[in-house]
Amino acid sequence: MRNKFFAEDVRYHVSGRSPLSGVYDGVDQVLGLFIHLFELSGGTLSLELHDVLANDEHAVLLYAISAERDGKQLHRNEVTIAHIGPDGRVTEAWLQSSDQHAVDQFWS
Repeated sequence: MRNKFFAEDVRYHVSGRSPLSGVYDGVDQVLGLFIHLFELSGGTLSLELHDVLANDEHAVLLYAISAERDGKQLHRNEVTIAHIGPDGRVTEAWLQSSDQHAVDQFWS
C-alpha cells in the first residue's frame, strides 16, 4: 500500500530533550515513531485537531495532544509545521509543544 501522507525521504524533527527527540529520516522511521508513541502510552495517545493553515507548499497543524503513561498524564497544545512536496506529501516537518519541559518529562 502506498503511503499517502509522507514523501519516502521525509525528515521529521521532534523538538526537546526526551529519548524521542531528534530527527527521523524516511517513512519507516517516522511511522515507527508514531507506533512507538502509541506503545509507550498504552494506546492512550490522542490528538484533537484545532485548525490547519495551508497552501500548496506549507501546512501548519494546530492540535491538542493527550496521553497517559506510568501514572502520568499529558495534555498540551502542539503545532506541526510542514513543507509539502509537489505531489502533496510532507517532505519535512517540525513538531513543537506549548510546554516542551512537560513533554520531555512525560516521555522520559
